[in-house]
Amino acid sequence: MSHTTTDEPARRASGATVPVLAFAGIVVAVMQTLLVPVIKDLPRLLDTSPSNASWVLTSTLLSGAVATPIMGRLGDLFGKRRMLIASLSVMVVGALLSALTDALIPMIVGRTLQGVAMGAIPLGIGLMRDMLPRERLGSAMALMSSSIGVGGGLALPAAALVAQNTDWHALYYGAAGLGVVSIALTLLVVPESPLRAKGSFDLPGAFGLTAGLILFLLPISKGSDWGWSSPTTLGLFAAAVVVLLLWGLMELRVAAPLVDLRTTARREVLLTNLASIMVGVSFFVISLVLPQLLQLPSETGYGLGQSMVVAGLCVAPLGLTMMFTAPVYARLSARYGPRTTLIVGLVIIGIGYAGGLGVMSAAWQTVVTSVLIGAGIGLAYSSLPALIISAVPASETGAANGLNTLMRSIGTSVSSAVIGMVLANTANDVGGVAVPTLHGFRVSFMIAAGAVAVGLVLAFFLPRRTPAAVFQLRASSEEDANLARAEQALAGAGQHPLGFRGRVLAADGAPVARAKVTLIDRHGRQAGATLSAGDGSYALAVPAQGPYVLAARAAGHAPLAHAATHGGDRPVDLDLPLPGETVPA
Repeated sequence: MSHTTTDEPARRASGATVPVLAFAGIVVAVMQTLLVPVIKDLPRLLDTSPSNASWVLTSTLLSGAVATPIMGRLGDLFGKRRMLIASLSVMVVGALLSALTDALIPMIVGRTLQGVAMGAIPLGIGLMRDMLPRERLGSAMALMSSSIGVGGGLALPAAALVAQNTDWHALYYGAAGLGVVSIALTLLVVPESPLRAKGSFDLPGAFGLTAGLILFLLPISKGSDWGWSSPTTLGLFAAAVVVLLLWGLMELRVAAPLVDLRTTARREVLLTNLASIMVGVSFFVISLVLPQLLQLPSETGYGLGQSMVVAGLCVAPLGLTMMFTAPVYARLSARYGPRTTLIVGLVIIGIGYAGGLGVMSAAWQTVVTSVLIGAGIGLAYSSLPALIISAVPASETGAANGLNTLMRSIGTSVSSAVIGMVLANTANDVGGVAVPTLHGFRVSFMIAAGAVAVGLVLAFFLPRRTPAAVFQLRASSEEDANLARAEQALAGAGQHPLGFRGRVLAADGAPVARAKVTLIDRHGRQAGATLSAGDGSYALAVPAQGPYVLAARAAGHAPLAHAATHGGDRPVDLDLPLPGETVPA
């Protein structure tokens, strides 16, 4: 699948772009987490049964899973900033609807609309990929990728404080307000990406994926209520397999599919997505276990007897640590590559869960566990978009990161179902109330450690790449788009091959990698730009025949300006030898 640019020049990303996009991710996480303090009270608040009340959570899960890859693809086609604003706008409408009702059905509708905002994470990563220079891209993507955990960790104590002291509807008003602020900041600060994927939106593919995901995730989230061996649960799982297989066959035959399964099947993309599921499992376990352990009465012998707010504060370092690991990740990844950083993150998570098995007797111990696991998850989450982006074309970053975000959501969904089942089956019945046991908490931690072990095996099978190779031709998406278009234009000798190609060379004849080659037309305007590859090669398409100037610049070399004319129907081979004089890098 090829990509193109819009006719309008892109505004350059300002220094505020990354914080604003990360704030959008945090707002989405807050929306997901705000109901955690009142989950047990939902049946009473909505005057319904516990089984019906659970749909308030399930609806958000399902709509988020469906919206994430779809919004990513729409962003690739019609503009990532535009779709980001649309996602946040739908979330605001849903939050206001939920804030104004006490009835079950309108509440479910509102929560379904809020789930659409999950598409903001891959859209934000795609915008960063399209606009930021290489030196800023690593830490920016790390922060955006971790924002879902950052927002969740920070929202827990804030939501608990609101729920304890005000009407619970204030949670939704707060989420709507944050959404409005995020939309306003995005409109003011974030430029639209100039990149567009060619093709049309695959509507049948969207319907097929939606049906398959609902059939798969519905029994995962409701299996404990329906029974894991019930005909309904097993029937839905079987139907999901059939629908997703048929959907996959259909996608392979579509010229512009919703999800490019051939790209998804690449070793690096496939293993990264599978590892993402494992990271999602490990992330959600601590979010489920520690708040319950902290709030259980001390009379149980293992409960820590803390209030809802204190429990939220003890878990908050999980998100804060994820936020602070973003710059650490950038330095580690620049030196060792995202694969190594993913492995390091998974090892730290495993150490955190292994250590947590023996330190559950004091509140400060849960804080230490949260910090350690948060650091590992921050590194792991930060590595995922870099691994995906290095393996897919620029025109597919939105859809590819959307699918990766979906994999994380599947991991958290599976974690919620499995850990919920474990805690229920190991609970003690005290006066008709199921009280989770210390044994159940420890089994949950061991499951998380097992998921980490599987993730480590998958990470070790990822292709080895040097940090330079990962971003060598993907330093920024404007440069990547220019290079891709030029290569496409110059690919065949008789297929409209108008342009220049050659190598950028040092004074001693050695190839110069990552040299910036700019094409200037007769009017002094930039007609194209690209970076030289590892062997010094470059390719630049020209809009028309005529005279041009090719300007080459590289760190450690004096710049070069070379006049040349394109007057035929074949590419012009032109090497660009940089002067021997060196300049400061």
